Amino acid sequence: MIELMLIAMLVGGLWIVGSLIGLVFKLTFGLIGGLFGLIAGALGLFIGGLVMLLVLPVIALSLLPLCLPALLLFGLIWTIVHIARRPAVAPSVSH
Repeated sequence: MIELMLIAMLVGGLWIVGSLIGLVFKLTFGLIGGLFGLIAGALGLFIGGLVMLLVLPVIALSLLPLCLPALLLFGLIWTIVHIARRPAVAPSVSH
């Protein structure tokens, strides 16, 4: 019976040691993977931003015929409002 208990304790001890080794590996590789993920995300944002800076003017120019009537209407309304809101000339006061 003592031998069986000794074997069970030995197996349990090895199990715990293996679990701790697995925990260390999982923690280490998780941190390294997270660091690589952060670096890759930052690099992706940088490259994506550069691509957007290059592509955005082309997209804006291609959408110009679609937005031109709305822009002209907005400009017409803005002009009418600013012409109508000219400041009144203040009367000059003479002493």
